Amino acid sequence: MSTTSPVPEPTPEDISRGLAEIERHLIASAPTAPVPRDAVERVEPVGEPWSGQTRRVQRLRAEVAEAHQLAALQADDAPLLLDTPKVRKRRKAAHEAARLHALAQDPAMRAWQADRMRRVLVTAALVSLALALGWSTAGVQSFAADGAPQWSPGWLFAWFVEPFMSLALLVVVGARAYLGTRGTPLNDPKLVRIEYLFLGLTLGMNAWPHLPGVADDFSVSRLVLHVLGPIVAVAIVTALPIILAAFTNLDHDPHRGGLTGLTYSANTHDPVRAPAPEIAHLIARARTLIATGELPANPSAYRLQRILRCGMDDARAVRDALADPS
Repeated sequence: MSTTSPVPEPTPEDISRGLAEIERHLIASAPTAPVPRDAVERVEPVGEPWSGQTRRVQRLRAEVAEAHQLAALQADDAPLLLDTPKVRKRRKAAHEAARLHALAQDPAMRAWQADRMRRVLVTAALVSLALALGWSTAGVQSFAADGAPQWSPGWLFAWFVEPFMSLALLVVVGARAYLGTRGTPLNDPKLVRIEYLFLGLTLGMNAWPHLPGVADDFSVSRLVLHVLGPIVAVAIVTALPIILAAFTNLDHDPHRGGLTGLTYSANTHDPVRAPAPEIAHLIARARTLIATGELPANPSAYRLQRILRCGMDDARAVRDALADPS
């Protein structure tokens, strides 16, 4: 007969140890709850230096790194030294303006500009003269027809009166204009009288039928309209030689400051003051103007100064040289 030994009663320490083992077993065997995707997001690939960080942390880290780089670059003033497109455009315009100004001071350029302007003015004057004479054609035809029936020989031939007078006048004016542009003004008194003869005839034939006491129904406006063409023609014929003479006397060198210097010493024959080197040129010009009739045979010093555009002392010297042929 066997005997069993009694089982010892567990001590409080044994009970605590058993409860701890049961708790560990339950924790180890319990299922793991899934972590929400938006709570922690891993960044792939794992090998990158910022792997294991949340997207928010990565964005902030990138922002901080960008701020450090911008702060370092902002300290460099190199971009401020570069010209913007607007500055380049303005500098180019200023450089071009400076070169154009320098070119405008060149004597050759000034001569070319004066010649171009002179041609434009002569062309405009001749066109205006032709239009003014054409304007008076109807008035001259009415005067020349003298009441002839329409389409009759007298009525038809009356239309040719103004054209052949105008052509003759344009021959004289054109010749004077062309020679004036070549520095040889044609101021013969006979040609001047021929010009004013044709213009006077044109003016008279236009104005006569509309004068007070001649016209049945006088009207100032009708008279002005009919004399407008001849008056414009007279003005052009008078002004054109003066304009061309002024162009001929132009000095295209801005450094000389004119044809002659303005001199006003007390006595032309003062031995202290040497004669200007342009005196011989002025004497030759004065003799040419005397030959063409623009100056009288013995012009005064004042008139020589005004025509030759020189100083009074030079004008006196020219006057004395003209009075003394030796």
